Amino acid sequence: MKMSHHRHTDPRLHINLRLERWHRRALYTVMTVLFGSGALWLIARYFLRQPGEFGETVHPIEPWAIKLHGAAAMAALFFAGTLLNGHIRRALKSRRNLASGWSMIAALALLLASGYGLYYLASEAGRPLWSSAHWIAGLVFGPLAVLHVVLGRRTRPNHNNH
Repeated sequence: MKMSHHRHTDPRLHINLRLERWHRRALYTVMTVLFGSGALWLIARYFLRQPGEFGETVHPIEPWAIKLHGAAAMAALFFAGTLLNGHIRRALKSRRNLASGWSMIAALALLLASGYGLYYLASEAGRPLWSSAHWIAGLVFGPLAVLHVVLGRRTRPNHNNH
């Protein structure tokens, strides 16, 4: 058996998973608006409503926050699709940062299902359950996305973060 004196590295480590600058910035912007508008809706819905003559009144921010959230969700779906062929496929091949990546995919699937359920399936009686599932998944998804980026930067072969 012939021994090689050259150190070989796993070719999977050299797969570029980093998004282009415009792609990163657009994705981060959309996700920030999505997370922020969802959080703003939660605050308006659960903390800013005031008692009125006929029960609680809807805070004026609430309908605008949910409209912005819906628009940002459509943009987020577009950008999630842009990640499938390049980033996600290459990440699976490189076998890097898979735990946080799969966690994000699972949380995104829950967000999609619960968002669809809220809009199309929820009865008045079931709406609180659909809503809770959606906003809990959303509050988890934000920090999970940040964790995924941080871990991804740490596992990049040459640690060049510029």
